[in-house]
Amino acid sequence: MSASPDWLAVCRGAVEDVRAVLAELPTRAEREPVVGMGFGGDETTAVDRAAEDAILARFRDLDVTVVSEEVGRVGDGSTLVVVDPIDGSLNAKRGIPFFSLSIAVAEGERMDDVRFAYVYDFGSGEEWTARRGGGAWLDGEPLGAVRPKERIEILSFEATLTSLVARDAPKIAELAYRLRIMGSLALSLCHLAAGRVDAVCSLKGARSVDIAAAQLLCREVGLAIDLVDVETPFGEAPLDLEGRSRVAAAGTSALCRRIADALSA
Repeated sequence: MSASPDWLAVCRGAVEDVRAVLAELPTRAEREPVVGMGFGGDETTAVDRAAEDAILARFRDLDVTVVSEEVGRVGDGSTLVVVDPIDGSLNAKRGIPFFSLSIAVAEGERMDDVRFAYVYDFGSGEEWTARRGGGAWLDGEPLGAVRPKERIEILSFEATLTSLVARDAPKIAELAYRLRIMGSLALSLCHLAAGRVDAVCSLKGARSVDIAAAQLLCREVGLAIDLVDVETPFGEAPLDLEGRSRVAAAGTSALCRRIADALSA
């Protein structure tokens, strides 16, 4: 039996792959042309395609099955790797330095099966990691000492259109003092794990590629995360591209449920 890869090293290599793509496509004019349609039906832009191609090439010789944003599911390996090559691609295309690479390594097909998580912020250079049952870290320092506040001072909205913000912001006005709309669901969940924000919710359906890695950071530091639109327990949610649900996350299950209930009203 071959040894398991050094997943941290693999993920760091993938960061360099994406960094090279960004250098090759440095401007908006080069990054944002639409070059096709992704597996989920969204438009695929030049930077999305190039970043995914580079990462798939890195995983090609490993014993893995990859679930990725644009191509869907490829390979027939024994380990499932869920990848979002650029989470926050609109930011990346427009030159806003808040977007990430998200990689989750799983031994099965559910959220509970994710055993290693990696999120890299190309704006700040911060590296977020987690191991199931082993904790979560920011740049090698353990997370968990600083927790979200029990009352929501800052709530991060993600997956936002102006119309959705107008519709849903009044619903949570009594729950949250201030809003932040950053543009990367994976990074917003990482910021929750670090206690930088107090809650996160997506206003339209997220897929497993958006959250598979960052959810492990939140859960490893004892935070709550839930699917708003399905009855499936979060840990049983499939690591695929078919399922979509709004996501709510906060410091406690009760607060998480209050957010989900408000959004569903």
